[in-house]
Amino acid sequence: MALIEIDGSFGEGGGQILRTALSLSAITGQPFRMKNIRQGRAKPGLQRQHLACVKAAAEITSASCQGAEPGSPALDFQPKIIQPGSYSFAIGTAGSTTLLFQTILPILAFAPGPSEVIIHGGTHNPMAPPVDYLREVFGPALAGLGLGFDLELVQHGFYPRGGGSVRGQIRPWQDRGRPFDHRDEVDWGEPRASVLLANLPPGVAEREQIELGRSLRIPLDRVETQFLPGEVGPGNAVLLRYQAQGRTALFTAFGEKRKRAEIVAKEAAREAKNFARSRAPVDHHLADQILLYLALAAGGRFATDSITQHARTNLEVIRRFLPLNSSFHSLRPDLWEVQIQKS
Repeated sequence: MALIEIDGSFGEGGGQILRTALSLSAITGQPFRMKNIRQGRAKPGLQRQHLACVKAAAEITSASCQGAEPGSPALDFQPKIIQPGSYSFAIGTAGSTTLLFQTILPILAFAPGPSEVIIHGGTHNPMAPPVDYLREVFGPALAGLGLGFDLELVQHGFYPRGGGSVRGQIRPWQDRGRPFDHRDEVDWGEPRASVLLANLPPGVAEREQIELGRSLRIPLDRVETQFLPGEVGPGNAVLLRYQAQGRTALFTAFGEKRKRAEIVAKEAAREAKNFARSRAPVDHHLADQILLYLALAAGGRFATDSITQHARTNLEVIRRFLPLNSSFHSLRPDLWEVQIQKS
């Protein structure tokens, strides 16, 4: 097969370009060469969490690869056959377990048998979906496409300490002909909130609870606090859930050193309120994540609250491997219709 060449600095220019390329290369059997990997980032090239994705995809497919080294700006990846089985991957830092899981999930879904994976690293990281999101939002969306997986949170792992782990079971994707049509607007109603706290003063959770009640105009009994074992901290996350019409939307913000608790709560509330106001059935994070699966299945149409640069970049990578007709159409400033069809 012809080698696909990808400039890793185009568009959003982040690690998702690499992760999507790894998934599709493994599934289609098409080798790729990527240059300028994460060129515009503060730490360009392959970092440990990206190398973990490369090595996981290579192990599952017995791939040959060149450039899989720390800081490398380029990678050649040539997969062979996808092998189901039991796998264990350790990122070695607080790197996101969920991003690694999302890299290998579609690969193992095309394996001839079921697989189990254990991944060690961060489970609740800034700039990555938390385990809760994969279980409550991403998983049900894929189930509607006929793809099934289970994901268990074994232990929380917060940035920068890490130390968390997840266990997943992935079943072969046997029915890829299901239609995906989510365009009807949704009245999301009133959210519920959760505050996760590990090895931090209880006052942090109290301040976030008060701010969430004020920002979202919800009673404080709709904000629960979950105190986690001290050894998994320090860590803090705010999770906001909307539930309507049998589906869930989830938004998260994370505490950081020298970041006031009220700011964490406000960030989560602002994103959640903007989404709920749009009445979109699919949030902009899921819009990005579902594109790959619609391209691999029968396509689909859905409405979302915004089209991010991340999503546009991801779609361009997908189109390098798969022939597609696609469109993003603005219905109003806070509502977009997305259509994905095989060409």
